[in-house]
Amino acid sequence: MFGFLNVYKPGGKTSHDVVAVLRHVTKIKQIGHTGTLDPFAEGVLPVCIGKATRLIEYLNDDKAYVATVQLGKSTTTYDLEGEIVSCSDKKVGLLEIEKALEQFYGEIEQLPPIYSAIKVNGKKLYEYARKGEEVEIKPRKVTIKELNIVSFDENSQKLELYVDCSKGTYIRSIANDLGNVLGVYGHLIKLVRVKAGNFLVENSVKLEELESKEQVLTNLIYPLEYLDYPKYELSELEKAKVANGNCLSVKCEDGLTLLTYGETLAAIAEIIDNRAVMRKVFL
Repeated sequence: MFGFLNVYKPGGKTSHDVVAVLRHVTKIKQIGHTGTLDPFAEGVLPVCIGKATRLIEYLNDDKAYVATVQLGKSTTTYDLEGEIVSCSDKKVGLLEIEKALEQFYGEIEQLPPIYSAIKVNGKKLYEYARKGEEVEIKPRKVTIKELNIVSFDENSQKLELYVDCSKGTYIRSIANDLGNVLGVYGHLIKLVRVKAGNFLVENSVKLEELESKEQVLTNLIYPLEYLDYPKYELSELEKAKVANGNCLSVKCEDGLTLLTYGETLAAIAEIIDNRAVMRKVFL
């Protein structure tokens, strides 16, 4: 078994829980996911099975979410699972929110939540937080490609946003920072990942529908469909060379290229001056 699964992770389960379920169903140990979702979050979770786990680093990392922000309160974790630390009775309007969101477009510096898995001096930030220890958190550059208001209820001060962003963006931080900019505080109460690279929520399969190895096979995606690189079809002689890990002379542009044979993935190579150097071989 070799390929990708576009799994819809339900709320209440961790990304590791999803992998554990699929290992139990398929009896295959070589399974991994491509990007952690917080337990309360739901949505697209790309999963790699078999040798496809070697392709994780080559997948598109951009993400898109629909996030629900509750204005008026902030929490320790920047989401509904934390303790409330600040409150405001002030209510804001749609025009104020639209103006505030302008600060979050493009490349920005974002401070990750203290309750996150980012490591500082070998320890995860949430380990410092749980012990009440102080640690310096450095801002990180992220890119917000699209940030649109989906809906806003002025009475409840609930705001729904569509966010298309680069890898490493914390939607929780956007919720918290937006609340601070507006002067009313804010935290994330719902998060649905609707896109992870080429994996879209409308094409995902619910975890509870994957109850057998046959159902997993039915929904398996062959890697060539989701890898955004040029392709080069091998001859029989070239295939034999690739199988032995040898370099090839090819007329291709420099960069990563998918080497195929009979419409199957044979290898990933890096082209340097018309010379294909093998990076991953699947023959």
